Amino acid sequence: MLAMALEAAHRRLTAVSLPDPVAGPGEVILRVHACGVCRTDLHVVDGDLGHGLAGVIPGHEIVGTVQSLGVGVTNLRVGDRVGVPWLGGACGRCRYCREGAENLCDAPEFTGWTRHGGYAEQVSARADFCIPLPPGLSDIEAAPLLCAGLIGFRAWRMACEQRPVRRLGLYGFGAAAHLLAQLAIAEGQAVHAFTRSGDAAAQRLARDLGCVWAGGSDEEPEDPLDAAIIFAPVGELVPIALRAVRKGGTVVCAGIHMSDIPGFPYASLWNERRLVSVANLTRADAREYLPRALSAGVRAQVTAYDLTRANEALDDLRAGAFAGAAVLVTGAGRDPDPARDDT
Repeated sequence: MLAMALEAAHRRLTAVSLPDPVAGPGEVILRVHACGVCRTDLHVVDGDLGHGLAGVIPGHEIVGTVQSLGVGVTNLRVGDRVGVPWLGGACGRCRYCREGAENLCDAPEFTGWTRHGGYAEQVSARADFCIPLPPGLSDIEAAPLLCAGLIGFRAWRMACEQRPVRRLGLYGFGAAAHLLAQLAIAEGQAVHAFTRSGDAAAQRLARDLGCVWAGGSDEEPEDPLDAAIIFAPVGELVPIALRAVRKGGTVVCAGIHMSDIPGFPYASLWNERRLVSVANLTRADAREYLPRALSAGVRAQVTAYDLTRANEALDDLRAGAFAGAAVLVTGAGRDPDPARDDT
């Protein structure tokens, strides 16, 4: 099979021909149709997350069909269309798994980091961590929901759990934010989009999706926000967001990696403001989010790239060269929407 594997010495992906994977006990082999390009993939390539699997194939927003079953798999059948998210496995035994917090598992597996991911024509996955996908979404529309959508949803619920949120700020208007904005607006919230300074494309997308305001992250909202979620991996945004929320407001750091947070006066945190972080996701998140997103009309704005252009897609993501999400497609990809394919 063709795959794009990480060449650690040069921090780039290389096209390689590898033997087709074989399903182990409890695993399935998927024919990959589409795989989203997530900012976490950049962190894997850049080495920000520490050591993963040597020569790893990144990619954890995978949509594919089941090609073969390993011993003991009973929940899936050949031909089923499923998604594979970032959390590729959990031990089921540690205190966090027993408490229903598998996202905090002490011995987790992560797709595209500690096990091979979806920047390939085929991938092996634990059958119990494959997510059934609703039929109302094409492959390239479904892929970004499997991490950008899910992590945004988890962060949003955390932002809203203490007090009612009517005014929501999203810092970093990329894949996750543009998906969450649609759900939040459908729930009646007024969404404010904070982007890189001068990012006209992201600001235009935010307004087109129904955000009440869009501007640079260095700008302050006219009225205090009830909550803010930071998707950009920029620690300097934390004190900015804390100053933007009202008394009792919440700021959620939604990324897996962030640059150092600078010092800030305690007054920015006082008056019961909360600063919290989100880690990974759970299968329960997916079961709740996917039908809810579909019902709310959430649709990813996608720029599609051929699998062999994975480095280009990552470079474009780093540079902010597109608005919305990027998705890699293979020859097995189906139902592409030409209006969404900018390649």
